Amino acid sequence: MIENQNTEKEKAVLVGLVHQHQTEEQLTEYLDELAFLAETAGAVTKKTFIQKLPHPDKRTFVGKGKLEEIKAYIEKNEIDILIFDDDLNGSQLRNLEREIKCKIIDRSHLILDIFALRARTAQAKTQVELAQLQYLLPRLRGMWSHLERQKGGIGLRGPGEKEIETDRRVVNDKIAKLKEKLSKIDKQNLTRRKQREQMIRVALVGYTNVGKSTIMNALSKSEVFAENKLFATLDTTVRKIVIERMPFLLSDTVGFIRKLPHHLIESFKSTLDEAGESDILIHVADISHPAHEDQIKVVNETLLSLGIKDKTVMMVFNKMDLYEQKNFDEYLNDDIKTEIKENIKTKWDTLNPNQCLFISALSKKDLKKLKNDLYYEVRKLYEERYPYMAEKF
Repeated sequence: MIENQNTEKEKAVLVGLVHQHQTEEQLTEYLDELAFLAETAGAVTKKTFIQKLPHPDKRTFVGKGKLEEIKAYIEKNEIDILIFDDDLNGSQLRNLEREIKCKIIDRSHLILDIFALRARTAQAKTQVELAQLQYLLPRLRGMWSHLERQKGGIGLRGPGEKEIETDRRVVNDKIAKLKEKLSKIDKQNLTRRKQREQMIRVALVGYTNVGKSTIMNALSKSEVFAENKLFATLDTTVRKIVIERMPFLLSDTVGFIRKLPHHLIESFKSTLDEAGESDILIHVADISHPAHEDQIKVVNETLLSLGIKDKTVMMVFNKMDLYEQKNFDEYLNDDIKTEIKENIKTKWDTLNPNQCLFISALSKKDLKKLKNDLYYEVRKLYEERYPYMAEKF
């Protein structure tokens, strides 16, 4: 892990590539996010290097000249860690480590490190470990020292078997055991969900750090961990909510992010089952973030890839107070401010087929409207499925 509470923050350098499938504007956004990821993990970004190439260099990801420039900066400024915005293969990583004498990781490795830091429950820890091993497996050659090796019994190694083949066997064996462990946890969770079948279920989904946990706290009046860092929540939290005597279950799920490693999505599918089996999705977006449209697209695409579709969706744009702080100066009168906000709402009502709400969970601005609209949607489903229960509300 990068973060160590007993030491100073590690100094990091970031590297990104403008190529045929990634514009400079996109890369700038990705690198800003990478810097936030580094900060979340406990590092401070000292410099960012950008190179333009048609495609990543097969040997070292960046060109020879840029590599020398990065190397010189790292040596001069005693940098601790070099972070690449795209995945490095085993060969690139090995070549880079020969050239540059500091820790070298890529975006996927960094995200996995944060997940390992955040994991609290047995399920989350198992999922993270599984994703880490699946990430490690294709990069094993030349990385034997990164494995905590386990001794096998008689007959584990064939005569003359190479270290790399033994390592693969050890990792594959660990992966199989972790999958078996996750399967047992999934069965236990499925049993719990079946016990709640006659209650309408609502799930909060969205990009990481958009305020899902803050909304959960505001609606449930309970303390779910929330902070201004990426992936503050890993484990799905479920709370029973009652609005106007009508109960339903509200779950807060892990946040999505661009370039989320595929094996991480696979490992966390069970955590996202709460979203998949919910009746209503509350898709939360951070209206104050300059790339909120892209973030919405990432969430929609990820949900679709998980087979989560054809559900009632409430689109909630959070952090309106922060949007106003960033975009409204003291010289704007109230009428112009109102007009700007109305234009934003009109735009999203036109673009989005789902119901749109604009709130601030932190200041509780327009939270009452969210509660009222949520009450209406939940009650409608109760009337359709459990009419005998709806009569009580």
